Amino acid sequence: MVLWIVPSTQIYRQTILALKNREHPYRQILDISSGGRTLIKEKNEMFNRLDIDEHLVVLMLMLPSANRQNKDTLKVFRDQGGFTDFFPREDDFEGHKKLKELIPNLDCFTTEMEVFGTQIKTSLGNTLKVLRPLVVIDEGHRAYGELARNTVRNFNPSFILELSATPPPNSNELVKITGRELHEEEMIKLDIHLTNKTSLDWQDTLLASYEKRNELEKKAKEYEGNTGEYIRPICLIQVERTGKDQRDKKFIHAEDAKEYLIKKCNVPESHIAIKSSEKDDIEGINLFANDCDIRYIITKQALQEGWDCSFAYILTVLTNPSSATGITQLVGRILRQPFARKTKIRELDECYVYTFRQNASTLVREIKSGLEDEGLGDIAGRIVSDDGGADTGGLKEREIKYREGFKKFEGKIYLPKFVIQEKESWRDMNFEIDILSAIDWESINIDELKNLSLQNKINKEQEIVLGLSNEEKELLKASYGAEKSGTLEIDEVFLTRQITDIVPNPWHCFQLGEKAIKMLLKKYDRETVATNFVFVIEELKKILDKERNRLAEQVFRQMVEKKKLCFFLITDKGGFVLPSRIKVKSNKQLGSFRQYTNTKIIVRLCPKRTLMTLKNLLLFILMNKKNYCGGIVI
Repeated sequence: MVLWIVPSTQIYRQTILALKNREHPYRQILDISSGGRTLIKEKNEMFNRLDIDEHLVVLMLMLPSANRQNKDTLKVFRDQGGFTDFFPREDDFEGHKKLKELIPNLDCFTTEMEVFGTQIKTSLGNTLKVLRPLVVIDEGHRAYGELARNTVRNFNPSFILELSATPPPNSNELVKITGRELHEEEMIKLDIHLTNKTSLDWQDTLLASYEKRNELEKKAKEYEGNTGEYIRPICLIQVERTGKDQRDKKFIHAEDAKEYLIKKCNVPESHIAIKSSEKDDIEGINLFANDCDIRYIITKQALQEGWDCSFAYILTVLTNPSSATGITQLVGRILRQPFARKTKIRELDECYVYTFRQNASTLVREIKSGLEDEGLGDIAGRIVSDDGGADTGGLKEREIKYREGFKKFEGKIYLPKFVIQEKESWRDMNFEIDILSAIDWESINIDELKNLSLQNKINKEQEIVLGLSNEEKELLKASYGAEKSGTLEIDEVFLTRQITDIVPNPWHCFQLGEKAIKMLLKKYDRETVATNFVFVIEELKKILDKERNRLAEQVFRQMVEKKKLCFFLITDKGGFVLPSRIKVKSNKQLGSFRQYTNTKIIVRLCPKRTLMTLKNLLLFILMNKKNYCGGIVI
């Protein structure tokens, strides 16, 4: 009996598929050892004494399903009645007593002091204790907690074999596989190409990885045409937020990345999957199947140990720059070589990491350190997420009242509102419906683009390559100097998609894009315009944004002059009364506005939180004892 223990659902699924697949190396080695008599079982499947006597039985078990302080609630330790072959008959009280004396940690219904004496449960847990299995623990470093260790020991193992890329310091290492050995066996992709985008916009980083994935797919199709082996390059995208209620402009959300790929890069929605604790688009999907469409997987930290897809070639990191552990951890997800065999095509035998706003030398140092310490295996660790909370523990509360100059406003609150008159009623103004829809998009002037200066030579971005060192002591070495352009061909349709967030009418967008390209082609040759295509798009967006604001202001002023649009102050909203005093925590940073003199506080109104936001803000300003010389812009 072999008890194969894994720590997570993801690893469980992959391992059980591998063990049941007779063509997989795991199963082939087991079949050779057992003479083809291998049985793979899960915890909800029964086996009997004959199975154990005549077969090599491998039982798959997840550690959490047996790892509880109160084992009474776990199915593994419940009496099932299906393992009676391994225990004395129910009426053999003496047999139960002797077996209990031989194996003291067996779970029982009764004790020998009761009428019928000791009665042992015929549970899976007890069966394993009787059989004293050989235990294999995957990701063994995660089973070193006191509860986990006791759980494994409680199965009375005859031998414990741990599989881990990061064994604890005092582990008894029987076999150690180095990164160099993995590379020689063609199991991993090297070199690692780390490209740090100079742009401050995360969209540019995502665009670069989108282009790279398309380039790799072309190579993969050529390779399939020559060899018949199917490879579909996948791009992993790490974002800052994935929760459905966490989407805002401060953090890069999974839906933001998905929306950009669909709207700006024309990626079909079926090609994109989100993997998070709330949403799992890759559950039950065979990513290696020819009919699988997934080419982009967006995650925050769900793809940790055990996620194994050798089609993953590109890692795009859009997270906070301080989260370096997340980068090092996810690099391991793109290292595996498809089919553990080099394709002899350089692009398909290497992997790629794209980041932005990062320190290149720090990144190289951290990734090198992580990979060398862990033998280029699965990179263990935790992604430290910033919850943004401030520790106010130990701060004293103090009571704040109105300042003298504002006591006349005590208890009052006025809320601003723009409204549109419709016959005999009023409604809230909607910018898209009332302003944008009234703009004459034909009058947009993009002549400013004529003065745009394009470079004949594109600004090259440095690419860092991590490869094997010639010296045995140093596993990896970094080489610098490789440069790449990463430009697009001139594509009016692509340009149209990029500016639709400014000009809502796609037909006008296409005409404006076509006009802009023709304008520049009169001054520069086609190659120069193509080289600067991304720069041209960004400059055009700036011009269109200014023009939209200019035209929107014209519409706004016309509506005010015609008295179609009015500004109201709401004073009759009941239930929102300012109290005469509030209690606050003493905090130097928030207790004084001296450092914010001549500063404006910008309040963006959100429908559901407007009243409370304004209330709290005004309370704080009015009651603060220090002089505040700024203004409030709403």
